[in-house]
Amino acid sequence: MSRTLLVVLAVAALALSQVVRGQQKPTGLIGDLMTDVAEVEQKITSLATALPEKAWGWRPGAGVRSSSEVIVHVAADNYVMPASLGIAVPPAIGIDVSKFETLGAFEKRARTRPQAMSELAASFAFLKQQIAATPDAQLGTPVTVFGRPSTRRATWIFAVAHLHEHLGQLIAYARSNSVVPPWSR
Repeated sequence: MSRTLLVVLAVAALALSQVVRGQQKPTGLIGDLMTDVAEVEQKITSLATALPEKAWGWRPGAGVRSSSEVIVHVAADNYVMPASLGIAVPPAIGIDVSKFETLGAFEKRARTRPQAMSELAASFAFLKQQIAATPDAQLGTPVTVFGRPSTRRATWIFAVAHLHEHLGQLIAYARSNSVVPPWSR
């Protein structure tokens, strides 16, 4: 095969890989955030799956979230961050950012491990959908988030950074329970 044909095929393959169900993948900052969210989602999900049942309820101390509570907290935040930008959360979730008690109620709701994992997956899908729907032209839009001036850009960056904070927390929890993160093996 000629070098030119290989280059053309490589470019075509790259362009094809950018098409998702007839739509272009986001580029720029939104594309970078989407890539990062997908990676942290995979790590949090794989780590939560790797935790044995005894580690699922483990907490490092009194008054500190257990492993399962961290998972549910991540799910809640995946709704709260978009909601802080005025994006409607599906009513069945029951979170209203103007009523802080709804967040607590979501996090304290009784659920099985499979239900928590399902909610985690649904929350990541919601978060990614909302980030991807943000046009570059709106990233600098001023907003007030949790009573403070911000921008859509800063809010999405904070949302992703917050996910990494909880990933680190879950890594520490896992290692405290002799669980090696799956991607580290």
